[in-house]
Amino acid sequence: MIPEITLDMVRVTEAAALFSSVFLGRGDKETVDQRAVDAMRGILDLLDMRGTVVIGEGEKDQAPMLAAGERVGKWADNDPEVLIAVDPVDGTRLVANGRSNALSVIAATEKGKIAPLPTYYVHKLAVGKELAGNLDINATPRENLRIAAAILGVKVSELTVTVLDRERNYALVEAIRNVGARIKFINDGDIAAAIATALPDGGTEIYMGIGGSPEAVLAAAALECLGGEIQVKCWLRDNSEIEKIENSEFELEKVYWTRDLIDGEEVIFSATGITDGSFLKGVRFTHNKAITDSISMRSSTRTVRRIQAYHEIAYKTVTTKSGGEVYLFNSLVGKRR
Repeated sequence: MIPEITLDMVRVTEAAALFSSVFLGRGDKETVDQRAVDAMRGILDLLDMRGTVVIGEGEKDQAPMLAAGERVGKWADNDPEVLIAVDPVDGTRLVANGRSNALSVIAATEKGKIAPLPTYYVHKLAVGKELAGNLDINATPRENLRIAAAILGVKVSELTVTVLDRERNYALVEAIRNVGARIKFINDGDIAAAIATALPDGGTEIYMGIGGSPEAVLAAAALECLGGEIQVKCWLRDNSEIEKIENSEFELEKVYWTRDLIDGEEVIFSATGITDGSFLKGVRFTHNKAITDSISMRSSTRTVRRIQAYHEIAYKTVTTKSGGEVYLFNSLVGKRR
């Protein structure tokens, strides 16, 4: 994948973060998502690639753009073919309610695959480089936590496990408590939580629990670039999903690993913080500037770039799909009225 696309992916997540952040704390998650989708879709069409969305906005968000199968990019004859997974806002409720850990995320691979999981949710186990290859999603939390503590040279009570705060994870929470590990609960935004396990200052060693399937694939892209690992198993929300599994290449009881979810000669991951989180700051507005904090990763070189950008509000434009080139200043002023 040519470097220009790698860096331009940051422009995609920056645009979605900037446009959605205007509605921080306003309680309107539909508008947050709509604006992010519109901005992300508009910027994607400016890129020199023949892109196909494999995982996008669909059943979960009911968005009018970035659906699976949609073509994005310029599609010139010499442009590279790229498969794409997106989440314009991981944590729409977080942005709408002014809470932390919301991201705009994109992953891409050239000459590879992205696997759309057939169930709405999956069991997840994500870890960083030191624990990769050593834990087992089929093992009990007690077994996994004891192994993790031994490898890291700490007591189980010193481990921090991140879990999505949902009723479906309550049995897991009790099992972790019985072993004595610390638990960090999150309300949404489990892409950031999974990635945090592979960062030196991420504040957690393990991510466990049942969460969204698209988020698992996007987290897999980042963990592939960081040397970490994710394991998943399909989890049935209801019996209607049995048919989806039967009509797919996936099996209910089989464990799928990082490279089963996303693979290729090059995997690219980019994220921009919308609200302050565990490893990225959110969009900040000064009197005349908007400041964004992004991360860009490549699997082939394990390169991780941290990019802080200063956008002059009066001059900053974002190319949206619905309205073309829009000044960020006009967006802000229009909302204030």
